[in-house]
Amino acid sequence: MIPWTLIDSAKLPGQGELRLKRRGSEFSIMLGTNELMNSRLSGSEEALATLACARLRDAPQPQILIGGLGMGFTLRAALEVLGPGARVEQAELVPEVVAWAKGPMAEVFAGCLDDPRVTVTVADVGAVIAAPARYDAILLDVDNGPEGLTVPSNDGLYSEAGLDTARRALRPGGVLAVWSQGPDRRFTQRLRQAGFTVEEKTVRANKGRSGARHVIWLAVRR
Repeated sequence: MIPWTLIDSAKLPGQGELRLKRRGSEFSIMLGTNELMNSRLSGSEEALATLACARLRDAPQPQILIGGLGMGFTLRAALEVLGPGARVEQAELVPEVVAWAKGPMAEVFAGCLDDPRVTVTVADVGAVIAAPARYDAILLDVDNGPEGLTVPSNDGLYSEAGLDTARRALRPGGVLAVWSQGPDRRFTQRLRQAGFTVEEKTVRANKGRSGARHVIWLAVRR
């Protein structure tokens, strides 16, 4: 078996370190012993985009914010279904992740960062959400669920105050979509209390009928 090779690493604000590894044509991004993403498993990240964008058919020029670049699966899936009038802001906290997308993982990203509809913002997505802007959809894939795994300060995204901020950043009828490794009943309750109509979707990590089941919350601003 081909061994894993460490390509690069990046310090996270506060604590922790991301490590980009490669084995043949396969890539992995690790945080400690946790694998955050793998280039072979893109199904649920793509579903995050397609399920959310399916709710935007009445928006001729939708404004989308995606939090967490990862391996670009959510961004690529969004661009495939959105029309030419869409504008997608991709927020990524760690500049090295953007550099990986343009360097060792360029083939995985397939030029999606060069799409004229895309703007890359190197910043905390929480700060972007809090800025005075209006989005038709906000897609969050920055942790393994509604808690701050990668960066502890991300806890604020999923708190009552954070959900209220996200709600105010959305236009009426806008969608907040959140990816998770598994279900969280308390987070569902917080979404409803924050003024969202909530639907949970269970999707497969590998686009087939086997493999891990992940959860996507589709929260529509009332």
